[in-house]
Amino acid sequence: MLRAVDTTVRTDVGRQRRGNEDSSYASAPVFVVADGMGGAQAGEVASQMVVQAFSEGLPSDGTPEERLSIVVQRANRDIHARSHTDAASAGMGTTVTAAYLDEDAVVLAHVGDSRGYLLRDGELTRLTEDHSLVEELVRGGKLTEEEALDHPQRSVITRALGIEPIVEIDTWTYPLRPGDVVLLCSDGLTSMLSEPQVQQILVESASLGEAGDRLIAEANDAGGRDNITVVLFRVEVAGEAAEALDQPTIIAPAGAPPVVRGAPAPGGRPTVRRARVQGYRPHMPPGFVQPAPRERHFGLLGKTVAALTALFVVLALVGAGGYLASRQLYFLGTDHQGTVVVYRGFPYVLPFGIPLYETFYVSGVPAATIPVDRRATWLNHAMRDQGNAISMINALELGQISR
Repeated sequence: MLRAVDTTVRTDVGRQRRGNEDSSYASAPVFVVADGMGGAQAGEVASQMVVQAFSEGLPSDGTPEERLSIVVQRANRDIHARSHTDAASAGMGTTVTAAYLDEDAVVLAHVGDSRGYLLRDGELTRLTEDHSLVEELVRGGKLTEEEALDHPQRSVITRALGIEPIVEIDTWTYPLRPGDVVLLCSDGLTSMLSEPQVQQILVESASLGEAGDRLIAEANDAGGRDNITVVLFRVEVAGEAAEALDQPTIIAPAGAPPVVRGAPAPGGRPTVRRARVQGYRPHMPPGFVQPAPRERHFGLLGKTVAALTALFVVLALVGAGGYLASRQLYFLGTDHQGTVVVYRGFPYVLPFGIPLYETFYVSGVPAATIPVDRRATWLNHAMRDQGNAISMINALELGQISR
């Protein structure tokens, strides 16, 4: 069994910000970094609300991934509710990257563009995927990693806590070895320093405390455009390690009120659980428009006709206000793993595989658990409003479907 030792937490306002909207929490076995946004003091309020949620502890039931997800969803609901009832907090949100040390593995729950890393044998591996516009462009081959570092829209994130009443959460579990170091950080670090630079600092530093200081200092030397927060901990075998932290370490912005109390091995790409997965499509009933199965063999004329057809449909939808309508419409379906999913938009796929929907929430509930005589009603892709879709998912997750 592994335990966390040499825990270090560092935060700094940076060179170009007036206040610090980052917050962090370190109380083994839970470690958290949250990067707030929203202007004025709203960002720091949102990030502190995440810390507050974790300081109250994890639920006792469920897998570690499920327990982390429950806390993140609870924080998301609280932030979303406050942003809609408190004018000073309107529009606030936050990222979160949370780690839980579970015997011989680290479990992560992640939303936004803060990051988690693993240093093993001198090699640094990123454990999370950014929910940002630039990262999506990199994954799609539109930008290189080098181009992404200086892209003018590098700070635009595509997912955050507080924006919607339910948030998609990525969770992973990675096996650990004695001597591994885990780093959680806000993007104020990774937007200033490249991953090879971060790796070099961690390898060269005599202690995690020294590493934390150097990471902050060099990020500031590189420009310090944003708040910078790092949480570091090393794992060792229980009984052979130094004493872990006895009290939680909570780092909030300066001047802020006190807060009251099966993945692949590192080096491979993580498997996303209960979150949007690129390439997933809901199973469509007969009659829905599907990408042509022999699309790659289309001739030039066929491609042109298909493209014009898609363009005509999209323009028709936009002209009729369909795009705005699609943001208010939801339907239940399943992904390719047979998991019940809430999709936002219209349940159609245009030629060339252009979907008119996006994943809103992946429940983690297998469709097979729905009674056979109820599946047609639940998974018929009927259009619903957000409240109705969320109520149905809540009933599924709580096992409240009558048989």
